[in-house]
Amino acid sequence: MKRDLALLLLLIMPWCAQTNLASAASLSQQDQNKAIARRVFDEIFSQGKFEVANQIYAGDFVNHGFHRDATLAEDQAAQRFEKQACPDLKMTVGPMVAEGDMVSVLWTARGTNTVRVGWLPATGAKIELRGITIWRIADGKIREEWSSFNDMTVIREVAYQLRWLLIGLSFALLLVLWLAYRMIGALVLRMFAHARA
Repeated sequence: MKRDLALLLLLIMPWCAQTNLASAASLSQQDQNKAIARRVFDEIFSQGKFEVANQIYAGDFVNHGFHRDATLAEDQAAQRFEKQACPDLKMTVGPMVAEGDMVSVLWTARGTNTVRVGWLPATGAKIELRGITIWRIADGKIREEWSSFNDMTVIREVAYQLRWLLIGLSFALLLVLWLAYRMIGALVLRMFAHARA
């Protein structure tokens, strides 16, 4: 009986060692994929090092948006816009899960709009947003992305922080409209009076 057990162990030991090596290699690949994902948040979003995108993303990268897909150039333009609008933007990484060639990340973005963007003036509004991103990483490069976050959260935060300014602008607009109504009404009355005369 002991001899049969020893023979059995001799037969399965190479298989066990091979399985452990494969498992260790898989774990190592998943850790590498997590490190690649973390670089996006640390280097591109938080530090604004957009030049590293060519090291991190594949040339044929696709961001699968809710309504349409985006190319790498479009994706990077959006990231530059976000960093321009909030120069102090910091992305913190929450739980990160890797399985096979997929990495999922729960992230939080925090920043302050201190720079004019296009015709929009700097608001000074503090922005905080949480979302989740799933990447497919193959051959050391991000190939595909699926992200989910609520854009309305940012709009609500900005509107809430600027509520008194927005209320004041609303009253000013109403006042301008009322004055225009009065002026047009007076002009119409004069035209009728002039036409009768």
